[in-house]
Amino acid sequence: MLEFMKKKIVIPLLTIAALGGFLAFRQVSTEGKTVPETRRQLILGTIMKAINEGHYSPRPLDDSFSARVWSRYLDQLDYGKQYFTAPEIAALKKYQYTIDDELKTGGSPFFDAVDAYFEKGIDRAEGFSKEALKTPFTFTANDSIMLQGDKLTYAADDAALKDRWRKAMKYRVLLKYVELKDAQDKDTTGAKKKTDVALEQEAREAIAKNQTTFFRKMHKLDEAQRFALFVNAVTGAEDPHTDYFPPKDKQRFDEAMAGSFSGIGAQLKEEDGKIQITAIIPGSPSWKQGELKANDEIIKVAQGSAEPEDVQGWELEDVVSKIRGKKGSEVRLTVRRPDGAQKVIPITRGDVLMEETFAKSALIQGKNGPIGYITLPEFYADFTTRNGRHSAPDVAVEIEKLKQAGAKSIIFDLRNNGGGSLSDVVDIAGFFIDKGPVVQVRSSQAAPMTLRDDKGGTLFDGPLIVMINNGSASASEILAAAMQDYNRGLIVGTNSFGKGTVQKVIGLEEVLDPITRMKMSASNEPSMGALKLTMQKFYRVNGGSTQLRGVAPDVTLPDSYELLDEIGERRDKASLPWDQIAPLAITKENRVRNVPALAAHSKARLDKNEVFRLIESSAKRMKAREEGKAFPLNEKVYRQELTEANALSKKLEEMEKSGTPIAVSSLKADEAQISRDSTTVKKNEDWLKALKKDVYLSETVQIMNDMAGAK
Repeated sequence: MLEFMKKKIVIPLLTIAALGGFLAFRQVSTEGKTVPETRRQLILGTIMKAINEGHYSPRPLDDSFSARVWSRYLDQLDYGKQYFTAPEIAALKKYQYTIDDELKTGGSPFFDAVDAYFEKGIDRAEGFSKEALKTPFTFTANDSIMLQGDKLTYAADDAALKDRWRKAMKYRVLLKYVELKDAQDKDTTGAKKKTDVALEQEAREAIAKNQTTFFRKMHKLDEAQRFALFVNAVTGAEDPHTDYFPPKDKQRFDEAMAGSFSGIGAQLKEEDGKIQITAIIPGSPSWKQGELKANDEIIKVAQGSAEPEDVQGWELEDVVSKIRGKKGSEVRLTVRRPDGAQKVIPITRGDVLMEETFAKSALIQGKNGPIGYITLPEFYADFTTRNGRHSAPDVAVEIEKLKQAGAKSIIFDLRNNGGGSLSDVVDIAGFFIDKGPVVQVRSSQAAPMTLRDDKGGTLFDGPLIVMINNGSASASEILAAAMQDYNRGLIVGTNSFGKGTVQKVIGLEEVLDPITRMKMSASNEPSMGALKLTMQKFYRVNGGSTQLRGVAPDVTLPDSYELLDEIGERRDKASLPWDQIAPLAITKENRVRNVPALAAHSKARLDKNEVFRLIESSAKRMKAREEGKAFPLNEKVYRQELTEANALSKKLEEMEKSGTPIAVSSLKADEAQISRDSTTVKKNEDWLKALKKDVYLSETVQIMNDMAGAK
């Protein structure tokens, strides 16, 4: 049973997305325009059954839960408070404490009421937006706009909402106007200069065009998609990581976890209403076929010999969904070349490996010998494909290559690694410890289960540093915590994210009773989708959870985001709490000594390092913006603030470039892979260049020099 769990537990990737006023909710999709009432009831009822029976800590279905769902759904639909007015919200207040009753019966009157107001709100907002952009703006008044939705109240009436949209359009036009004005000032071609009036009009027209596209997308957000969003407001009220996946989103999740998908290997972009090819991925089906080129415009897509569909004017995601398909099937693209020529290009779909997510290594010259560097952006695991890529064996390969290259110590970079496969975490931890428990996993009302490395010996037993930051979550925190608890490796960076829960993705059909399942199958009912359900919580070897508190580094490095409340697990009030269980008996490796001295030496260097002083200044500036600072609509004030921000950013960039670069090189074992074509050569050069000016890596190398040289 242990081996089964070890192979099947997956900690889904953590995605951190900044909320903006526009399209913040366009993360959910489903098939069809509407969801019949009976299907709504079935989906909601099945989800609530799954939560009640399988969630680690299901919340009581009461008025408090209802209020959380009520707030979450309205915030997700209208974070910037641009679609609902205060009287409309007041009318919706009658549902604030009844959603729990709806969920028990399977009804959705709250959703229906909100939907009616929201459709009206989109039309109203579009009208306000268009009207605002008809009149020229002046940027001399001392007015401002608040862009953080959580700092705003709902507009008192339509007139106040209209003014909110006027300010929103004025802000966007101001940004575009300044951009056009600066570009003109820098122009050295001798072209006739436009007046400020002409530039303002050009900026307004550009924003109007953008808004037309935006509202076209808004109108495409149909009732079925909004229902999926409502369901996620319900699941999110349980905890931030319990999510409903409509069928298409489940497919995207699987692709993200596996690091691969079946497609053609072309990167696309949407620009000026056109879908264009920006790059061809080396080794992909498009690359092998050889005819598709960068800057080709896709105008039609056909499935094999079927009649092609004209995709001009389509949204990018819709075109991508037509191009992707079953491995081995053919897609035919009709493209328009830059010279106006058209061509039909047949391409057989195949696997496209997303190499950027895979383990990668380099060699750094240290004072006490070569230092191995490994970066792992995700704990990827392809459970769906036989012999699919897994992060643990890939990391093992990188360690062996580094040892062959003479590495005496290793820096393992888990910054911004959002999680992944738990079995791979356990295996990777085993590369560095002799044997023993790595993590404790507890299900609801059950004794903790211990996942262990039972293989004696290590793959690497030299000095080890694990780099983390506030984007290191879930699986990353398990590995960092294990290395810290065993005193095997030094943890360097900033406090980690704090996600200490385990999720499993289950198809909703699996939760149905056998009779209902058979009826759905017999009638060819479409899939209901899947639920990513928080079923377990994990704990460190020392008994403490990484939930909410994360992993505190042994040596702290300043970070621009460290002061923000909106970063980390703590940002969501629905997060599960921190707690602790009994610690496990282990034999410590005791490979890390004199941690206070290492931290003190690093602090002394940081105090003299202007780059890190600038990072601390940047952190304070970000904190001030988070606390609700309004943005000016006065050109002079805006330029002044922009100049200050740019100056800080530019100075930080210059300081990074002027800092003492570290000597980083690729491994000889990777030469064949790197030099297979000009694209891979350039990609590797860019990667090494980024490492050389990485101030965090540079300081970590200094810490490793101290650590490896200590007696």
